[in-house]
Amino acid sequence: MPITRTGEEMLARLNAVAEGDVLGFRSEVLLAWMPYEQARAFLRPDTTAEEWAAAIAIEGDPDRAAEGYLEFAVGKILDHRGISAGRSVDKLGEYAWLFGRDDVVAAMDAAPYEQYGAPKVKAFAVGMGWPWPAEEPELERMADGEYCTPDCEAGCGR
Repeated sequence: MPITRTGEEMLARLNAVAEGDVLGFRSEVLLAWMPYEQARAFLRPDTTAEEWAAAIAIEGDPDRAAEGYLEFAVGKILDHRGISAGRSVDKLGEYAWLFGRDDVVAAMDAAPYEQYGAPKVKAFAVGMGWPWPAEEPELERMADGEYCTPDCEAGCGR
């Protein structure tokens, strides 16, 4: 899925989310794909357009990067990793926005955060038409807002 947002839109979004993006997770996704002209204010002053193009090329395909991040997010949810799971929700929301999928952003916003963001991450996967590992019963329960197991001692509900 290609990025549909313009450099100007990305810069405006970065400025809009910056205040609430205390740890910079959302900004990180936006900046990683931003064209040089818009990113220049956030780069070292001596960074050239060629160096920035090479840095973006290292990131690879945005679609593949987002799918990889979805896999990472699922792992963090299952491992009950609160900060990492929260980071995943923020980053996946920005990928949905970059792809022009305002419907997915809205679905993620509407989903509750409980159980390490599992409902939000599922809204992302389903909305993007990407696989959601429903064969993982613990994950499916968490996406429904339930504990991974009825007697979870790993962190569900804490």
